[in-house]
Amino acid sequence: MSDNSAVQAGAPSASSLPKIYQKNSRLTVLFFVFLLVLGIAFAGVNLFNDVTDAGAVYTSYLPFLLLGLALLIALGFEFVNGFHDTANAVATVIYTHSLSPMVAVVWSGFFNFLGVLLSSGVVAFGIISLLPVELILQAGTGNGFAMVYALLFSAIIWNLGTWWLGLPASSSHTLIGSIIGVGVANALIHGRTGTSGVDWGQAIKVGYALLLSPVIGFVFAALLLLALKVFVKNRQLYTAPKNDAPPPLWIRGLLILTCTGVSFAHGSNDGQKGMGLIMLILVGTMPIAYALNRSMSPEQIPRVAALAEVTKNDLLRQFPAVSQVPPREVLTGYVRSNELTLDVVPALAQLTGAIGDQVRQYGSVDKIPAQAVSNTRNDMYLASETIKHLKAEKQLQFSADSQRNLDALKGDLDSATRFIPFWVKVVVAIALGLGTMVGWRRIVVTVGEKIGKSHLTYAQGASAELVAMTTIGAADAFGLPVSTTHVLSSGIAGTMAANRSGLQMSTLRNLLMAWVLTLPASVLLSAGLYWVFTHF
Repeated sequence: MSDNSAVQAGAPSASSLPKIYQKNSRLTVLFFVFLLVLGIAFAGVNLFNDVTDAGAVYTSYLPFLLLGLALLIALGFEFVNGFHDTANAVATVIYTHSLSPMVAVVWSGFFNFLGVLLSSGVVAFGIISLLPVELILQAGTGNGFAMVYALLFSAIIWNLGTWWLGLPASSSHTLIGSIIGVGVANALIHGRTGTSGVDWGQAIKVGYALLLSPVIGFVFAALLLLALKVFVKNRQLYTAPKNDAPPPLWIRGLLILTCTGVSFAHGSNDGQKGMGLIMLILVGTMPIAYALNRSMSPEQIPRVAALAEVTKNDLLRQFPAVSQVPPREVLTGYVRSNELTLDVVPALAQLTGAIGDQVRQYGSVDKIPAQAVSNTRNDMYLASETIKHLKAEKQLQFSADSQRNLDALKGDLDSATRFIPFWVKVVVAIALGLGTMVGWRRIVVTVGEKIGKSHLTYAQGASAELVAMTTIGAADAFGLPVSTTHVLSSGIAGTMAANRSGLQMSTLRNLLMAWVLTLPASVLLSAGLYWVFTHF
């Protein structure tokens, strides 16, 4: 669907809403180029500094070429994410003329940046934990790169396709489907059942969040609009925007406030989804610089060594059997299958002991040699994932002291392996903002004109944005990924239903089709791409 067809399908003419339909100004294009150059330069300088500080010596340019290509594709995913999800954050303020498109995009981009910057990383690594554990531990191998490329290409292809049709499809939904597809394909390639390739407990948890969030958006936005009608009698709030005239100051302030909240919440939740993949890329290509958190405080290292030793002795005292199978093999199988055997806890004890010995031997992260850093990281990651899975085993009872030690050790291991450098957050925020600058128009027209049969009113926009902001913020607090697109578009639909404005069933049907088809389409795309990439 072209922009011209979007105009014809919508109720207003180009002359009635010129700011929405006019082309980007030369200033906008220059600002886009400036941000693009700034982001590339910032990433390049920080990469160079990190690798230099780590003392890495590379005799070939191949790692840098692989890294550059993978980072460009990963940031391309975030760029396309900006088409879909960030565009939803600015839809109401642009449509209601509360802010001009250029100002709205910059404003939203700034608060997206703050959201990304202040994010905890919980969502990023929650997404990563859905991936097959053996591929995470082999991030720098051919299979590891095949996984990353399959995930990113499948997500980009589907997101671009739905954007081209003007459908606010979910980048979150797409990424989850891509991860499931890679997991299933990896299991089938290695002769296992497809269901064994995915952490279904985590997948179901994420699935509930993605499925319930649109329902929450619809219901609560409708209820909020009805409450406003009862308590706020100002008629201006319930009118649609006219021409280019901005709304009254207090309404304008309310809409800008809700846009700000959605942008910040989006950055803190959606902005994290690509960061986990970027960290996998960095770990795989430049392990000496990014496999372990080099900013860990000096006092944390001896504590990790001491905790690992105490935990090992405590576990062996309660579960004295010693596994005859290498501990990494036992724990990888357990995390992959979630089947607890008698070997698992003794294997965890052996691995934590090995981690303690490694940390004690080198004294600090900076002193771990290049050839050992990947193995140390993998051991730490595997031990942390095992502890997480063991906590969910109801038939397994640890003493109170053991549980405290395990929790403390997991926290320190996560600090060492689950971190996101500041510069990664900055370039992700820039990529999201650039995507919004390019692709906002199609999504704004769909959200503002094509969900309901009447034009979006100020109250409807504010209600939908406020509910979206609250829902996404709550999901971020619980470390759950949700779709800004689904929450906001369903919120708009809820306000239209509550207002008895009528819903455009053709648009809702297309949105529902995108919602239903996104998961299977992205599963098939990523599975097929992963199979292709592993054969080259």
